[in-house]
Amino acid sequence: MGKKRIVSKGETETAGGGGGGSVSKKRVLNRAVLHVESTYNNTRLTLTDEKGNVVAFSSSGALGFQGAKKGTPFAAAKVGETIAAKAQTMGVREVSVVVKGVGSGRESSIRGFANKGFSIVSIRDATPVPHNGPRPPRARRV
Repeated sequence: MGKKRIVSKGETETAGGGGGGSVSKKRVLNRAVLHVESTYNNTRLTLTDEKGNVVAFSSSGALGFQGAKKGTPFAAAKVGETIAAKAQTMGVREVSVVVKGVGSGRESSIRGFANKGFSIVSIRDATPVPHNGPRPPRARRV
């Protein structure tokens, strides 16, 4: 809960004093990497710098889509637009995209991001492919 702080007309509240929010420095980037993870049920976008440090992230569930609507291309496009708005405030101009997963929001999330005026340098597919995988379940006897 904390103490209530009353600020009179002559005073201004400092950054460290009882505001309840954390003060973060503004990050400025020219190039970034957009990671798109698209499953059948959800689409997650993560914007990182070139070293891999996360700068911004969002998903269709975080935007308020529920249930089967999270996996739609429309929800993925909305996620792309919100990440693009965050990237514009940081001054990002060039983006390389890494796509992972088999969901329906792969292409539409990139399209929603690119429509905001970013130049996409490369698109790389990093979907994991099983090399034979685990042993299959035994045959069912009926």
